[in-house]
Amino acid sequence: MNDMTPLDTSKKPQVKTLPDAQTVLSVKHWTDRLFSFRVTRPQTLRFRSGEFVMIGLLKDDGKPLLRAYSIASPAWDDELEFYSIKVQDGPLTSRLQHIQPGDQIILRPKPVGTLVHDALLPGKRLWFFSTGTGIAPFASLIREPQTYEDYDQVILTHTCREVADLEYGRQLVEEVKSDEMLRELTEGGVDKLVYYPTTTREESPKMGRITDLLKSGEVFRDLGIDGISAETDRAMVCGSMGLNMDIKEILESYGLREGANSDPAEYVVEKAFVG
Repeated sequence: MNDMTPLDTSKKPQVKTLPDAQTVLSVKHWTDRLFSFRVTRPQTLRFRSGEFVMIGLLKDDGKPLLRAYSIASPAWDDELEFYSIKVQDGPLTSRLQHIQPGDQIILRPKPVGTLVHDALLPGKRLWFFSTGTGIAPFASLIREPQTYEDYDQVILTHTCREVADLEYGRQLVEEVKSDEMLRELTEGGVDKLVYYPTTTREESPKMGRITDLLKSGEVFRDLGIDGISAETDRAMVCGSMGLNMDIKEILESYGLREGANSDPAEYVVEKAFVG
């Protein structure tokens, strides 16, 4: 199920001479469609949890092939983690899925993005709405101490087709709740980090698209909360273009406004991510 066949090294691009090259430290294949990997972090790289950078490989003609990837590790981590889909005929991921420890990738150290705390006004409850690999920026943010200092409760929703596609997020939440430093921040009278996974194809304890579950109010009944209010709730959204548009419409029906780095408001959407 996990395709670890190395690339043909005679054709494999060498990026060691590039100033933006970083070394692959570890690779984990979650399913035949999903994998994560960690690479070295440039000493000069500074980023805010939730931002993305351009990463990639060299093409056979020697030109870089780059795509936007959210940094899944928090800003305090000494390494950089990424979470990716595998597209067998994709220009980049068809090759990137075969990387192994010791290989190198290109990383342009210019982080940007809207899924950052600075783009939201202060609130009491923070929602992370994600589908597929759109959980990556929230993997960074749920490991960021500021997230729990700024909010009384954090709710991470993750919708995928099959149960196995949820495993990255499930293990991540377990790690956060057992981490010595973060556990102190997530414990208390209220469960500060709530995980709400759903599937749309394979049978699981909670099935349905998050948009439908919001519209029906099932999410709120499941979590024992009244609903979403512009007074108390803030939200970040990262998923397919369709999900982003649908969630935007739902959030605005609750009175929330879209924010930006230069104009903070009640919710933000990652426009660079599609998948």
